[in-house]
Amino acid sequence: MPRKLPQVSGDELLRALKRLGFVEQRQRGSHVHLKRLSDNRRLTVPIHKGKTIPPGTLRAILRDGELSVEDLIANL
Repeated sequence: MPRKLPQVSGDELLRALKRLGFVEQRQRGSHVHLKRLSDNRRLTVPIHKGKTIPPGTLRAILRDGELSVEDLIANL
């Protein structure tokens, strides 16, 4: 059974994704663009101070990065 999505801020998600091999490419406004060098997979993470990332957005980021909830939780 899949684990429940954690409530994370954009900063927390950004740190976890960097631990998983993503590198910050650029930032435009409140959105950070990341790239994983091993397979050139790209992600965009919204960084809004004081707010958590909505569950649907978090699930889409994980899906686009081909990551599981367990991968995320292990790297928070």
